[in-house]
Amino acid sequence: MDSVDLAVLRRARDWLRDGHPVVLYTVLETWGSAPRPVGSLLSLRGDGRVEGSVSGGCVEDDLLARVMADQPPSTCQLISYGVSKEESARFGLPCGGTLRLLQEPLCDAGWIDELLRRCAGHERLLRCVDIASGAVTLQAAGRDAALQFDGHTLRAPFGPAWRLLLIGAGQLSRYVADLAHGLGFEVLICDPREGYAHDWDAATVRFVPGMPDDAVLAIEPDAHTAIVALTHDPRLDDMALLTALQSEAFYVGALGSRVNSEKRKARLLSLGLGERQVQRLHGPIGLPIGSRTPAEIALSLMAEVVALKNGALVSQALPAQRCA
Repeated sequence: MDSVDLAVLRRARDWLRDGHPVVLYTVLETWGSAPRPVGSLLSLRGDGRVEGSVSGGCVEDDLLARVMADQPPSTCQLISYGVSKEESARFGLPCGGTLRLLQEPLCDAGWIDELLRRCAGHERLLRCVDIASGAVTLQAAGRDAALQFDGHTLRAPFGPAWRLLLIGAGQLSRYVADLAHGLGFEVLICDPREGYAHDWDAATVRFVPGMPDDAVLAIEPDAHTAIVALTHDPRLDDMALLTALQSEAFYVGALGSRVNSEKRKARLLSLGLGERQVQRLHGPIGLPIGSRTPAEIALSLMAEVVALKNGALVSQALPAQRCA
């Protein structure tokens, strides 16, 4: 669940505290093409205020008309759009797409407060909604947890499913961290140098103590983890890369020109890594967008990371092989 949907819950909580009736909509299922993915959230306030989205706009307009025309619903209901070709066209669902929503009247902001607090503490949770009673409970969730709906209970994951470990806390890392947090990544940073770990927002990043190789080991990288070395100091970057390239991280990259990247690969080979492991390294990092400024480099990096995460880009790197 990305930060956009957490913002929807945050606004819904504030509306409830101000005494407004609030209805929450969750995308349960989609068939064909749909503008918003499963799990997307929309909050409607009783007087017509809207936060979030579940479609390209037409479905939101219809939901708003329903709430404004009638009293806000008192029980959970299932709503479907696009069951016919004519309805798909009416509500702007492309290619005959179909959308199924849970309509959920909100009465208590307590679970929202707890969910937001625990997500801010880098936990991953399942929000479990009993459709018959409307009761909400929170449970710990694994990194690979996905939204499930069996007709009786909705289990929706919140909190970061994907992690990004940055080696270095310099200027570029700040741009990367901002983008990554907005994209739903848990952002981790390791930088043993004095003077860099200051003025960071603890709600958006978490520092991992120790030297870079120890930090990589400490987070136990899995297939939902990306690791990027950004210090431009081989004494720090290479330490992290030696360990990261033997892990299950889906992306391992290092800042540097093409010439420096080839030199780095040669060093890593000389330090004992195998050819297959070294070929996993992304360098130069990022998609080729002509980036020059820190903000542009951050954009190209995160575009490459997200493309690999979403399966829209096939990595030229070979799969990891763990050392014995």
